[in-house]
Amino acid sequence: MNTMDEKDLIRKLKSGSASAYKELYELWVSRLYGFVYRYVKSEAVTDDIVQETFLRIWSNRSGLNPESSFKSYLFTISWHLLLKELRRQLNHPSMEEYLAYQNGPAISGEYIESNIDFEHFRAALTQAKQKLSPRQREIFELNKEQDIPVADIAARLSINEQVVRNQLSAALKTIRTELQNHAFLLSIFLLNL
Repeated sequence: MNTMDEKDLIRKLKSGSASAYKELYELWVSRLYGFVYRYVKSEAVTDDIVQETFLRIWSNRSGLNPESSFKSYLFTISWHLLLKELRRQLNHPSMEEYLAYQNGPAISGEYIESNIDFEHFRAALTQAKQKLSPRQREIFELNKEQDIPVADIAARLSINEQVVRNQLSAALKTIRTELQNHAFLLSIFLLNL
């Protein structure tokens, strides 16, 4: 399908056309499925993320811009849902099994036990947060653990957004320094949604 046809479908979808939605779905679903599955290695989770992505496309159809890249919009929604799922899995006991599956036989059980010890990571994170000022810790937890946007944190705490960003930046610097030995898990944990 050429870009002009896709733009026309987006215009129709924006007007509420279910047939245009179905055509866009059929055009993109297999590529999106492959993209998500590469990360989660679960058909059920992949199905959920893909379905939620397309539900959001339908729900927000009136805001679609036919001149913007639909592919970018679609994959950005999916990427954010994927990151949310990976963060959820990080706090789930089966994450260790998932990583073992991802890394296959190339990584021994001893390596996984010594380097991907989730209880140790959680304890180290708790200890690292103790090195933050009370305000930095509060902002870090609101943003990175509760997924509250900077603007909402600023409003909640009655401070300027730039102050929130500065405090968050300082907190992240400290957390990264303290958790150098847990870089992989920390990178998943710190992903912005």
